[in-house]
Amino acid sequence: MKNKYIAFTAPGSAELLENDLPALKPGEVLVETLVSTVSAGTERANLSGDPNISPNRNDIGKPVHFPRCLGYSSAGIVKEVGEGVRSVKVGDPVAVSWGKHSQYQIMAEKNVYQLTPLMEQGLTMEDAAMALITTFPMGAIRKTHFEMGESAMVVGLGILGMLAVQMLRAGGAYPVIAVDPVPEKREWALQWGADYAFDPTDPDFEQKVRGVTGPGVRVAIEVTGVDRALDTTLDCMARYGRVALLGCTRHSEFAIDYYRKVHGPGITLVGAHTMARPDNDSSNGWWTTRDDLYAALKLTVGGRLKLKEMVAETHTPEECPEIYARLMTEKTFPIVQFRWK
Repeated sequence: MKNKYIAFTAPGSAELLENDLPALKPGEVLVETLVSTVSAGTERANLSGDPNISPNRNDIGKPVHFPRCLGYSSAGIVKEVGEGVRSVKVGDPVAVSWGKHSQYQIMAEKNVYQLTPLMEQGLTMEDAAMALITTFPMGAIRKTHFEMGESAMVVGLGILGMLAVQMLRAGGAYPVIAVDPVPEKREWALQWGADYAFDPTDPDFEQKVRGVTGPGVRVAIEVTGVDRALDTTLDCMARYGRVALLGCTRHSEFAIDYYRKVHGPGITLVGAHTMARPDNDSSNGWWTTRDDLYAALKLTVGGRLKLKEMVAETHTPEECPEIYARLMTEKTFPIVQFRWK
């Protein structure tokens, strides 16, 4: 079977290519993709050839190879199931985790999520194609052990930050403070549930944050991965506050006064990379990807989260060269999905 897929063929270059699909193995599922979502930060890093992609310290210094294929959050229809597959059947609508921007995807059964009951309640394929991405900020928020009524701040307003704003509001945070130097992103955050949106480069930034929180922020989700942003975040924290490090730093050259900004006020810093979670058995603050994914989609059908409404542009796969050229240059690159059929 012929299959079209998007590949980063060289730094800054994306193409729509074609290959032959292999035969299905036991335990695998063939999914026809309907919608896939661009995760701007991760895909920009891969497209640029950033050598610090992996959070694994053993990967430091390893060469970056092309072609590279991304597109880890998508949705489609099951076309075939391998021997032993029990959770889905041919014709089922499914969300896919860790797949590719590809017309067809062969996935392990554990990375395919049955959606029939949720689709019957109004879930769309556009919602489902955001499913895996929603688990990233949800996992970060859980790791802070956030409680209703606490002040919360989201630093960095890309797709993960915007989702975190929605989730904190849905969970009962007040106030929800959105932080980004780009005015358009701050305006978007106010539309998606932030109570306040501040510019971190404003000389009065810390005073403004403390002006609406009193003693400072109780919970912060740091999504930029930039040392200056974390330093500024720490300046705004209340005593015993908790900071989830959701953004990928991709370098180790941090200069933070940990003694006065973390040690003294008793701040908790928690690593919130989505891979740092259990494979099985969710527990307080530490949920599996599967449980978080279904939780986010239930909140979506219940009207607590708006996923498809966040998508600003939908494109055909054939338009990928132009889309990824924009991704490399636009500071306000929107949430984009590819529609495959």
